[in-house]
Amino acid sequence: MPGITVVVATRNRASALRRTLDRLRCLPERAELIVVDNGSTDGTRDLVRKEFPDVRVLALPRNHGAVARNRGVAAARTPYVAFADDDSWWRPGALGVAVELFERHPRLALVAARTLVGSVERIDPVSRFMATAPLGRADDLPGPSVLGFLACAAVVRRDAFLGCGGFDPVVFFMGEEERVAYDLAAAGWGLAYCAGVTAHHHPEPAADPAAKRLLAARNAALTGWMRRPLPVAAALTADLRRVAADHPDGARTVARFAACLPRALVRRRVPDPAVEAALARLADAELSSR
Repeated sequence: MPGITVVVATRNRASALRRTLDRLRCLPERAELIVVDNGSTDGTRDLVRKEFPDVRVLALPRNHGAVARNRGVAAARTPYVAFADDDSWWRPGALGVAVELFERHPRLALVAARTLVGSVERIDPVSRFMATAPLGRADDLPGPSVLGFLACAAVVRRDAFLGCGGFDPVVFFMGEEERVAYDLAAAGWGLAYCAGVTAHHHPEPAADPAAKRLLAARNAALTGWMRRPLPVAAALTADLRRVAADHPDGARTVARFAACLPRALVRRRVPDPAVEAALARLADAELSSR
């Protein structure tokens, strides 16, 4: 069976990372582990090198956000790469199942795993929605087709991921999955939700949920200007302004959006009609599920 690598991106969360690496190094798949450290100042690199000498560490001089994962994928020596954050890990056997799925389905570029949250193992709402198969199921894919995923619970075909450019520096962090999913689908690759591949996620409670919504709105607008039709991009920008109006950091976030917009426009591509049609179906399904 071909090998698989797990890439873990982290920043200043040494204690949480220790727990994650303890879990990952016990996996039966014996996956190679790569930690990409986003400029931590809490001794993360020393901890990994001392307690986990078999783990490769890529030490970045500053925080690169989601782009750090690209560095890990580029450094991987296996055809398949699983992502984990410092608060997530994979169920024993899950990565082996993922490798088998990739081997049997040559168009498959990404497996979106069933994600269980916390010690109570509550299924993540994103997983629950993907399982309803609003986009149907292609004959050459192992599960419902999807146009999104949780980065901490995804496995990718290395060449396909790198071929679409990986995560981009414009969005930086939160919602970085959307543009990757769009470009993979536009290139003809398949993305599928596979309930037989399970990841565990133990996030800390959000200190400011409203700030999280604000950041998500900003990044959705930036992604819109990179890929979506102009009316959609304009509507997402209007959504950002509405969310910003209710948050004390709203004006600053809108200013940051404006500063990032030229970089997004440089990366703009003509929207893909098939992907746009699928996104419209997803939007309708989300509305009817509320």
